[in-house]
Amino acid sequence: MTTTAPLAGSTDRVAGPGRARWPLAATAAGALGFVATLVLDGRNDVPAEVRFTDGFFDGLDPVVYRLSLVLGYAAVVMLLLLAAQWRRRVEPRVPASTAAPLVTFGLVSAAAGLTYGYGWKGALGLYLPDGAEGGAFDDAGLTTYFMLNDFGSWIGWLGVVVAAAGIAWMGLRERTVSRWIGVVSVLPVLQTTAMVLGLGVPGVPALLAPLYLVVLGLGLTFGRSVVTR
Repeated sequence: MTTTAPLAGSTDRVAGPGRARWPLAATAAGALGFVATLVLDGRNDVPAEVRFTDGFFDGLDPVVYRLSLVLGYAAVVMLLLLAAQWRRRVEPRVPASTAAPLVTFGLVSAAAGLTYGYGWKGALGLYLPDGAEGGAFDDAGLTTYFMLNDFGSWIGWLGVVVAAAGIAWMGLRERTVSRWIGVVSVLPVLQTTAMVLGLGVPGVPALLAPLYLVVLGLGLTFGRSVVTR
């Protein structure tokens, strides 16, 4: 029997015996996205009853939107890193799986959509009266940016829900991911499906998707899944 030692500087090093660290990119993306989307929403700075009245935009804090931009873009980077790692490490191990590539496509589509969502938030912060380029747009222009931000950074999380559907299949049907992760992955799919069909609200994927990524990353890192051994 012959053994091959890992190459010096190999990126395949693990945090412990059989424990990969790359899934923690999911945890980072989820935590950053949760703060950028839900905590730093920005729309709650001013009560709904005074929206679009005189001086409405003076009450919005550009720092909130700027922080959301920075953290949101960092979440996008983590999503793309996760997608790249998934394609490199997971897809080759399950070449007959359709669900595994679906996860990659879902993460990439989420990153693309969220790039626009967080970009619009950054733009609004830039053009608010107290922003770096305050006065560049009148109230009509600011209203347009505000409306884009109504669900701009929420809609893009649908791609993560699609990825969750793929992982649910891998966990419950293919058994290449821990079964409990497969069960947890069903939750954002059911929640988004029910609320979109029942309420018609486009931003509902963001309610669970970021938190799901946090759990997913920890589960793949510290759990026992075929694709991460």
